[in-house]
Amino acid sequence: MMRKQTLQRALHNLAEQLNPNILIHPIPDSSTCISLIKQCKTIESLKSLHASMIRSHLHLNLFFSTNLITQYSSLGSISHSYSIFSSTQTSDVFLWNVMIRCFVESSCYDRAVRLYCRMKEYGVRPDNYTFPFVVKACGHLQDVKLCRVVHGDVIEFGYEYDVFVDNSLITVYGKCEQVELSRQVFDRMSDRSLVSWSAMIGAYAQNGFYKEGFSVFRMMLSERIKPNRVAVLNVIPCVSSETDADEISGVIVDSRLDLEQSIQNAAMVMYSKCGRIDIARRIFEKIPDKDLVTWSSMIEAYAQADKPIEALDLFKQLKLQKVQYDYVTILSVIRACSSLGSLRQAQFIHGVITRCSFQNELILETALIDLYVKCGSLEYARKVFERMRKRNLISWSTIISGYGMHGRGREALLLFDQMKETEKPDHITFVSVLSACGHAGLIAEGWSCFHSMTKDFGLTPTSEHYACMVDLLGRAGQLNEAREFINNMLIKPESGVWGALLGACRIHSNVELAEFAAKSLFELDPENPGRYVLLSNIYKSMGKREEADRIRAVMKRKGVKKAAGHTIIDVKNKMYKFVVGDKSNPQTELIHKELEILMERIRREGYVPDTNFVLHDVEEEMKEKMLYLHSEKLAIVYGILNSSPGTVIRIKKNLRVCGDCHTATKFISKVTGREIVVRDSHRFHHFKGGECSCGDYW
Repeated sequence: MMRKQTLQRALHNLAEQLNPNILIHPIPDSSTCISLIKQCKTIESLKSLHASMIRSHLHLNLFFSTNLITQYSSLGSISHSYSIFSSTQTSDVFLWNVMIRCFVESSCYDRAVRLYCRMKEYGVRPDNYTFPFVVKACGHLQDVKLCRVVHGDVIEFGYEYDVFVDNSLITVYGKCEQVELSRQVFDRMSDRSLVSWSAMIGAYAQNGFYKEGFSVFRMMLSERIKPNRVAVLNVIPCVSSETDADEISGVIVDSRLDLEQSIQNAAMVMYSKCGRIDIARRIFEKIPDKDLVTWSSMIEAYAQADKPIEALDLFKQLKLQKVQYDYVTILSVIRACSSLGSLRQAQFIHGVITRCSFQNELILETALIDLYVKCGSLEYARKVFERMRKRNLISWSTIISGYGMHGRGREALLLFDQMKETEKPDHITFVSVLSACGHAGLIAEGWSCFHSMTKDFGLTPTSEHYACMVDLLGRAGQLNEAREFINNMLIKPESGVWGALLGACRIHSNVELAEFAAKSLFELDPENPGRYVLLSNIYKSMGKREEADRIRAVMKRKGVKKAAGHTIIDVKNKMYKFVVGDKSNPQTELIHKELEILMERIRREGYVPDTNFVLHDVEEEMKEKMLYLHSEKLAIVYGILNSSPGTVIRIKKNLRVCGDCHTATKFISKVTGREIVVRDSHRFHHFKGGECSCGDYW
């Protein structure tokens, strides 16, 4: 009796705390109570109703308590939900499930798991509604060990073959990068639902097992299971060829999903990934009411297809349509601008970001740093970095990598030392630092950083770190040391390691070691044309034309094609593209005339054409003429003709800059008094007054 009176006083006190004016509120009728709970749209209104329920003892009804717990949780007050749950002291599994679900839906994953453990301690037997929520919590926590424990409970309590429980296990093992466990659960299922198939396809897709994901999708179709929107969206990332894309498109039409906008958006990305950006654009044009995802997907498709100008044009159309864009759209535009390398466009995007208030400010600022770095302006990149209110490891790694790409290794190391005062470096940071040492020839510092990974930070070097060290040693001419380093690696050398050694052999004309590196490369990366071209060029530069022709014949037989070189220049907010011997520009005649004058001027200053960079068997005089028509030189001359004296000329080459063009550009910067910034596929070169920032160490 005494305990009952104490509980009643406690409930009365709780009612007064919930709403001091409780006495003037009407007591709710039990028949309307649930409706009133669901009508509450604010915490205050729900508290008021809750107080009235306590006074009328309706809260003692388990059904009403459950609805109160759910409504408090949906309004963002998980503490009130848990307070009600605790006061019930029930062993009813339904209420425990409701509370676990509330924790999961409120992102309180740790608390959900702890409540599940308490549930078992109290002898409350979990059921098939308990496990999906607990497993979901394990997935968000990325805790494979805990997930295995819960999986053991699933088996112990007899729910191993429950389709809902198994579906959740497939999904969560996929999230935890344990796709083989997902497949074990999937294969053991006696009764699979459409969700089961979708979950298995999704697990493969998010872990990069695209071939397997596509295979499971085909298995599903062979069992005459009609896919839904989720299944199609899960399989689309697994598509790798136009043939596969056409097959999926047929399934989409047959399943009557072709008018669903989320499917149309994904199909655009699918075709662009398969090299059919034209089909992606046709899909885009046919969508009548384009939403933000549609616009963003097409912009991202252009960015991934290396069509930055089209991506920027589309973004400008989006602005004209007054579509409210978000940070995801801006990130796609930044990716496009990074590929373009245009400082003007980078400043345009920076202005857009400044004028708008976006969430995820840290991500955008870090992307801006990377953008300015890739547009050749460390000055602007550093300004953005210094103004950041908050930095993370990615921000630090980006600016360190930027200084490395521009050949300023000492400054990169100073930044690294500053970072270590507040942040613990990770694998990515060390790739940035080691790469910076490689570009600047800082051998002792590179060794120190490499050893410090394990000694000071407990990090195990990956293939990327080994490749950076091989590149560092190889550039410096320490080829024997590089080979010995590879022999002593603790992991099997991958293509990046052998590629770094092959690149070093080109610099130092070591044919024997080049052949050794190339043999391993052709086994590991047989479809990469750059490897064949590099070895062929090494042979030609050493006068071994028969060997060079043999490599070219192998390329032809295997259908491996060399990427065509081109150079892009941004003049007056318009992009111009040049290829070797280009005659497509309206000013072609003027460009060639000015180029002849310029070549004569730099010859008088001491420039001597390096005809080793002409890989055709022609007369020496013809070789020199062919050198003059390289895309880098054409773009530079176009920039000189169409910009004011003193303006910095910025060009971007899609391949490694030609050695002769590098020498010629030094002389051009001297005789014209222009600063010339060249971005190639490896790094930046800043030419000024006859010198290059790389110190000819590239």
